[in-house]
Amino acid sequence: MPLLKLRDGADLYYETHGHGPPLLLVPGLGGDGRWWGENVAKLARQFTVVVHDHRGTGRSTLSRIPYSVAQMADDALQLIEALGFDTVHWCGHSTGGAMGQVLAIEHPERIDRLVLSATWAKTDAFFRRLFEVRAQALRELGPAAYQRGSALALNSPFWIRDHDADLAALEAKAHETIPVPEIVLSRIAAIVAHDQRDRLQKVKAPTLAIVARDDMVTPLYFTEELVRLIPNARAYVLPDGGHFYPHVHGDEFRRVMTSFLLES
Repeated sequence: MPLLKLRDGADLYYETHGHGPPLLLVPGLGGDGRWWGENVAKLARQFTVVVHDHRGTGRSTLSRIPYSVAQMADDALQLIEALGFDTVHWCGHSTGGAMGQVLAIEHPERIDRLVLSATWAKTDAFFRRLFEVRAQALRELGPAAYQRGSALALNSPFWIRDHDADLAALEAKAHETIPVPEIVLSRIAAIVAHDQRDRLQKVKAPTLAIVARDDMVTPLYFTEELVRLIPNARAYVLPDGGHFYPHVHGDEFRRVMTSFLLES
């Protein structure tokens, strides 16, 4: 198992696939690199794809620490440095996009091109209320109820209609995927505290922001704000697919992102 020993002794699980320009695919709040599914192998045909499990999730150390987006970004920076990459392309989904904002602002020399997938610059009342409810479900009802409720916000109705059995299987394993609910609650608090709105003008990397029009976790207006505040950023809006649109429109996601990353 490829594990990076972080400065404080925690282990960060990671994988590398393929050959070509380095591309970090960074998942969202769930933190498990397996979330990207078939996108990893298909992107590895043109890139050296690096995926990792955020600390506190998946196969990485389940550290009981106060989590923050800056801490998550620093863990990923340690991985970039350990792998010997001077610069990388970064595609961060949701929480991974928040991490990408921090790195692009504080370590611009490390980010070649930046893809912000279904993410946000600063928490607003909608986002806060959504995650207050999700946190309450986890605290009071447990991991399975948390998974059931979250799925309704994360996925388009038509996808849920067609994947009922898949969701039931995930819910049945909820206590395995969320063995320490306190960690998830700390990570939720971390993303609710995220605010890079007033610093986005410092982003130097060419930036593409992607979102689905029916996203009910990071609505379209968040992407519109990112593109307005990041110099020379552009947006690509899918007609549907929900917050987890890469699972629904993987071919289009990869096509649009690959074209952007390989621009001369």
